Amino acid sequence: MGTKNAGNRGADNSIHRAKIWEIGFYALNNTSTNIYMMIFMYISYFLTGIVGVGVVLAGSITTIMRMWDGVTDPIIGYIVDKTNTKFGKNRPFIVIGNVILLATSGIIYIVTPHLPQAARFPFYIVMYMLYIIGYTCQCVVTKSAQTCLTNDPAQRPIFAMFDTVYNSLIFALLPVVVTNVLMPRFGGAQAFADPNFFIALWAMLAPVSGLFAVLAIIGLWRKDRLEYYGTGVVVRIRFRDYWEVLKSNRAIQMLVVSASSDKLSMSMRSNSVIYVMMFGIIMGDYSMYGATSAFVTIPTVVFTLILMNFVARKMGQKAALLIGTYGAMISATLCFFLFLFGDPTTYSFTNISFFTVAFVILWLGVSGFSNMSGNIVIPMTADCADYEVYRSGKYVPGLMGTLFSFVDKMISSLAGTFVSLMIAAIGFKTEQPTQDTPYSSGIFWVTMICFIGAPMVGWICNLIAMKFYPLTKEKMAEIQDEIAAIKAKAQAGA
Repeated sequence: MGTKNAGNRGADNSIHRAKIWEIGFYALNNTSTNIYMMIFMYISYFLTGIVGVGVVLAGSITTIMRMWDGVTDPIIGYIVDKTNTKFGKNRPFIVIGNVILLATSGIIYIVTPHLPQAARFPFYIVMYMLYIIGYTCQCVVTKSAQTCLTNDPAQRPIFAMFDTVYNSLIFALLPVVVTNVLMPRFGGAQAFADPNFFIALWAMLAPVSGLFAVLAIIGLWRKDRLEYYGTGVVVRIRFRDYWEVLKSNRAIQMLVVSASSDKLSMSMRSNSVIYVMMFGIIMGDYSMYGATSAFVTIPTVVFTLILMNFVARKMGQKAALLIGTYGAMISATLCFFLFLFGDPTTYSFTNISFFTVAFVILWLGVSGFSNMSGNIVIPMTADCADYEVYRSGKYVPGLMGTLFSFVDKMISSLAGTFVSLMIAAIGFKTEQPTQDTPYSSGIFWVTMICFIGAPMVGWICNLIAMKFYPLTKEKMAEIQDEIAAIKAKAQAGA
């Protein structure tokens, strides 16, 4: 993943690069916020089992709160674009965001169960709204700081490579810990009804998120300066400028369409209830979820890194998204037919069956290809921000990141509602399915719709959006040359 003269300007002054370790540390900011997403991955069980709300309401509240999350995005983005401090433009928001996340998530899990039943739900709503403000503050940096770290088209995909490794490891380890350590400790299938399960989950993961946030700050330390972003001088940004960007920047428009539809479908696929139904009910053993995640993690990471290196860095980020989408669609289609005509109950690592071998291979294909198409979106937002400098002379990375997140969250917020409505339609109106729930054809088809059908719709939207996305590898080289000229002129004038 090395790049010659990393950390220095290129042969021409249009290119500036980061050191590889700086990119690696900075990528941990996304992992830091994803850890909190994982802490709240089982929130629907907390809401139904401890707060005391119904299944559909739990799903709907998650949707409403993600909409609030989307509302905070442009506000925080505007503040980021207006910020220039001695501590940098981006680093203050990592600190503020992670402190808020630590405090509010701890209060939700520790304090809520001790409140009177009638007070738990409104208390949760207020604390979760504050939690979202912190989440937005830290998340915006994952996208906004991309442009100041490096503008080398061959180096930007390295962020996605690090991001893939980190998040693949974290998302693989969590199911193992939950199913093999925490759940047995708190009563197996009944663990989701025990407040101490959620407290233990928070106490284990929150410090890790804090450590990653500190490392991300260190990674940004050298490059989070005015000379490395925009035109090199402060440009006045007004809130009404955001409408002009939204109206005229075709790149961010198409990236939002692609990523938001993909995020909606992938959020349905990764819903914790869907995995309970697939592994715990259809296959008959929920512990196989953790075992499968652990088994395929390293192969998935290696496969994704190979794809990133040979596609994203050599052919460009748009090509990486397209190839990843096609590969994921083919793998998912074959996976559906495997479930339809195969025998999922034979899935085992002790008695290897055809279903076991085929499912592991197809899981690897879906995960590897979708990781490439999904993770490459983050550095693509930096391309969109550079395109805006090229197009209008305005540097608005906060807008790019939060505009992207706003639409993404507003659409993907529907995932929890869709899953809850489908589960309620097959009879689960007051409680969620567990691994002890008997198998039914309704459970099978809801699982297939969420695990395979919904992602397929998102991938189709990817293909349509990329038809109109203008930023190829060649176009980005042209843009960086033009930005260097704009920067030289602006600095000379200043």
